[in-house]
Amino acid sequence: MRYIKWTLIALFWLIVAAFLHYTLPQYDIARITDTYEKRMDTGRFSWFWAQPDAGNATTTANRDVSFIQTKLANGEVMVYRNEDTGWGWPPFFKFTTADVQAEASDLKSTAEAPKWVAIKHYGWREDIITIFPNAISVKPVAGPDVRVIPWGSIITLVILAAVFWAIRVRWIRFRQNRIDPVVDQVEDSLEDGSSRIRGWFGRK
Repeated sequence: MRYIKWTLIALFWLIVAAFLHYTLPQYDIARITDTYEKRMDTGRFSWFWAQPDAGNATTTANRDVSFIQTKLANGEVMVYRNEDTGWGWPPFFKFTTADVQAEASDLKSTAEAPKWVAIKHYGWREDIITIFPNAISVKPVAGPDVRVIPWGSIITLVILAAVFWAIRVRWIRFRQNRIDPVVDQVEDSLEDGSSRIRGWFGRK
């Protein structure tokens, strides 16, 4: 039972960590090489895609999606989708897909004359199931060595840690004040009953 308990706890925290890693914003320093639009069939993995742009049809199965093609500062290629999040999840309240696409197109550059940008995004890139991180914003930066501190993610994690700690402290107090005394009383009753039974059999 102990191994099952710790396995379930580890699985729970693994799911929480994966959820936060997917949802919280991150920054990549990259050079934009191209922007384009492509008809996508989201199909079975539609939960990895945002909703259609604000004002467009609500269907998500088959639609045109804007993409931003980049080369990261470390030399790797990364492709981002560019979709509105609207009022849904994650709560970035992004309604500016067209503006982001226009900025990205204006910031395209070549290896000989690079323009470096910080791309704020969330999500994962996975080739097998064809999912892409969603670009939230694109901002010019001085060079490939710029480091952007994700203050939003840091603050969110600190708040979540504080909430978890507060809940844990209150649970421990509740258990000590309400549950443990009842458990001790039950154990004492069982022990007294066991002693009486042993004494009764001893007299016999």
